[in-house]
Amino acid sequence: MKKFAWTVAAFLLVTSLMAQQDPKAKEVLDKLSQTTKSYKTIQIEFSFTLENKKNNVNQTNEGEVALKGKSYRLHMPVFNTEVFCDGTTTWSYNTEAKECNITGADDNKEGSLNPANIFTIYEKGFNFSFVGEENLSGKIVQVIDLFPIDKSKEFIKVRLYVDKIKSQIAKAQTFNKDGNTYILVLKTMKTNTDLKDDYFKFDKTKYPGVEINDMR
Repeated sequence: MKKFAWTVAAFLLVTSLMAQQDPKAKEVLDKLSQTTKSYKTIQIEFSFTLENKKNNVNQTNEGEVALKGKSYRLHMPVFNTEVFCDGTTTWSYNTEAKECNITGADDNKEGSLNPANIFTIYEKGFNFSFVGEENLSGKIVQVIDLFPIDKSKEFIKVRLYVDKIKSQIAKAQTFNKDGNTYILVLKTMKTNTDLKDDYFKFDKTKYPGVEINDMR
């Protein structure tokens, strides 16, 4: 019985190490990181889907995000939300309520899938494994599974679909413990456009009547 238990424990340990150190997955992610960091700016249009098969939920919405270093600007019309971040400060503006909450940039890092961190989420806090290659809308993608090291996270897995030719993320999925699956699909992507630093800062003079809540 003890021998069996040790065998199971050894198998689980080896499986965990393989997932963490999968050389093929690391090769794909390293190339993806190198390509992403070569861009001065990134602008994407995307679709964002919430799916829960058990509850028969399937909702898709559109959005846009721009990134420059640690700065980003996210626009999600369906949620009446526009988020500005200059790498130090985050402004979350509700377009319907005309209300803007100000927080520190680090206060908004959730380590989960959202359009603003999709290009860096894999860099820390995950074990990873190579799943294989698929045909996605006519292009070959390499599929990587990311497993959070911190098991208290609300999600159990993130799956990335990386364009094999361009080394760009084409699609990403987050699988939550509550049965929700979030699917992000990149529709268009522009790189190295001229985005000034002020583009990522909230200018209250451009939003008459806005209520500011400084929560720092």
